[in-house]
Amino acid sequence: MAAVGIPGDIMTKCDNCRALLYTKDFVRDLRVCNRCGAHARLGAWERLAITVDENSFQETDADLEPADPLHFPEYLDKVAQDQQKTGLREAILTGTATINGFPIVIGIMDFGFRGGSMSSVVGEKVARALELGIVHSLPVIIFSTSGGARMQEGIFSLMQMAKTSAAVGRLHRAGLPYVVVLCDPSTAGVQASFASLADVTLAEPGAIIGFTGARVIEQTLKIRLPKGFQSSEFQLAHGMVDMVVPRRQIRETLGQLLEWFAG
Repeated sequence: MAAVGIPGDIMTKCDNCRALLYTKDFVRDLRVCNRCGAHARLGAWERLAITVDENSFQETDADLEPADPLHFPEYLDKVAQDQQKTGLREAILTGTATINGFPIVIGIMDFGFRGGSMSSVVGEKVARALELGIVHSLPVIIFSTSGGARMQEGIFSLMQMAKTSAAVGRLHRAGLPYVVVLCDPSTAGVQASFASLADVTLAEPGAIIGFTGARVIEQTLKIRLPKGFQSSEFQLAHGMVDMVVPRRQIRETLGQLLEWFAG
């Protein structure tokens, strides 16, 4: 309980090093700890604001929202709570924008919405974003952060792996650039589909990247995994990621890539 006259949100504790940070400084630093460099998670709208040119974003498919094909208990109630919390209809925000003046199609997943899980609507929005890139000959950039396919939709969510992967294939055949930025965490069915098929794969420092959790792998295979097995730095050292880029440098890096793609 906050002391009388002192705001309760004046300080923020780093989840990694447990240091107490002034919240205003933490927000100014893009939610990166100024003690240990740990990158806290960002919402989709927050990430959009620090990535694209001001006033350039035009949202697409904003009217799409989850159905309940399996009549899963309390599913739509939980979806409604996440919609209110994140300001999104679903776990991904898609649209067109510019970065340093270069036009793009962009998709930003939000872990705060059902753990960034891929529902049938998320898969549809990803596929439509990729198709929009093809129609207008634009590069596509997707920020991935997800716990995988959404269990409340069963096979409907699992089928999105095939649909989104096929859409990436069409984008590749059209000769258009596809960039993925892996954020914490990028796992399971999303990582096993469209998030691992980019021409250039960037990752934020310290992000967990993989398919199955390390503990599950160890218990199933009866082996001891290397330290940091699923970190972005480990993935970089083993060729699964092209660059690990601090959050403050991601916009600049994307701009450089877009300039290079433009020739």
